[in-house]
Amino acid sequence: MDGGAGAKRLIAVSNRLPIRIIREGRGYRCLPGAGGLVTALAPVLRDRGGLWIGWTGSPYEKGHELLLESASKETGYGLVPVPLDNEDERDYYYGFSNEIIWPLFHDLQTRCKFNPRYWYRYLSVNKKFALKVKENAKVGDYVWVHDYHLMHCGFFMKKIGLSLRVGFFLHIPFPPVDIFLKLPWRKKVLEALLHYDLLGFQTMRDKRNFLNSLSALVPGVKLKRRGAVSTVEYLGRKIRVGAFPISIDYKGFVRDCDSKEVADAAWYLHEALPDRQVIIGIDRLDYTKGIPERFFAFSDALSRFPELRGRVSLVQVVVPSRTEVPEYQELKREIERLVGEINGKFTQSGWVPIHYLFRSLDRVQLLAYYRLAEIALITPLKDGMNLVCKEYCACNLEHRGVLILSEFAGAATQLHSGALMVNPYDIEGVSKAIFTAYSMPRPERKKRMKRLRQIIKKKDIFWWVNTFLNAAFSKDLKDFPRESVEEYIPLR
Repeated sequence: MDGGAGAKRLIAVSNRLPIRIIREGRGYRCLPGAGGLVTALAPVLRDRGGLWIGWTGSPYEKGHELLLESASKETGYGLVPVPLDNEDERDYYYGFSNEIIWPLFHDLQTRCKFNPRYWYRYLSVNKKFALKVKENAKVGDYVWVHDYHLMHCGFFMKKIGLSLRVGFFLHIPFPPVDIFLKLPWRKKVLEALLHYDLLGFQTMRDKRNFLNSLSALVPGVKLKRRGAVSTVEYLGRKIRVGAFPISIDYKGFVRDCDSKEVADAAWYLHEALPDRQVIIGIDRLDYTKGIPERFFAFSDALSRFPELRGRVSLVQVVVPSRTEVPEYQELKREIERLVGEINGKFTQSGWVPIHYLFRSLDRVQLLAYYRLAEIALITPLKDGMNLVCKEYCACNLEHRGVLILSEFAGAATQLHSGALMVNPYDIEGVSKAIFTAYSMPRPERKKRMKRLRQIIKKKDIFWWVNTFLNAAFSKDLKDFPRESVEEYIPLR
């Protein structure tokens, strides 16, 4: 660790860097990353001298260094790769992270594969991340570790003698104790999390579930639950635990959505889908997102409310994810079968019920769809937060949209007062909500959407970071001043 005093940098540590490197011909190319974490942290780290430590998504090779140096200049913060091999990817990423923790923490324990090999590789990779932090950290840095892939990173940082302040934020739900008990390494995971100085969760429910698991499984812990941030005393240490709902760069979305480029793109889409209300669904390919259940509800709505036929179209965007995994391949086939089945049943001349896109959208396309849609149908079976619903509301410049939101999304805690709340397993309930949204008068739409946008504007991504940093050590973003990017590109 560098001994330079007075450093004031944020070091973000996550499984993936905010870029990915792909092979192209005989060389490589950098592509921007996707997902809620990138959307949330990129504007925070930009030009503040910060570092982002993570995996590139492919086996690391020497040729990647120049690509990462160039990408650092574009992103406005340093990018530090953690080299992972094929076995790491198979057992740590696809195995422990996504065949055990992901389904378990989303209350889908029947999908878990508790292979001991996955556990040992997960520990090995977490140690690699900790060593990479030690190589790049300076005195005074604040290390912020993110998500379920790296729950043991703080443990290994302490074990190798790194004495920096370290926080952890879990972006997915934390399960109730009776579900968490299914994890064979449950106590070791909890004890590892107690090596962080601050633990952040998306909702009060997640925080409560974690504290209940501590009480049930870790002898000797003392809990002080009063206040927004609780305190855990364990082995002579005090660990703070709080709920910090993540958000978006509200002003950035409003600014970009109001551009002529986005307005023109939205108009072209409107011309292709005239005289109807557009319902938008945007999800990563994943079984937690409730896409088949959403299609069942949409089909039910078309059957029960014939006046919707020809008057609404569902545009469902599915962003490819983990397409090498058989379970995800099967989900993709089911989605495509349902699209064909529903369109085959209801299509009329000049009208197709579901427009299905299996691809990523660039920012202009994404914002254009947000501007186009009168209704957003966001119905995950379980979600840590879900930023799509917040992005949709931020882009609703004319206050004419309606948000239909799953009560099992973390965002429901904040947005329930303006959204139509639904149980995604209740096919008829979601069906009625679609009709209610379609029929909602303009004044009520405006009232609801104004309320939603005010909530998101007040508690945006910078509010999220400031509340976390204040809980960590009574600092906020102004204590991490902007710098020239050349000052913090990691040396090769």
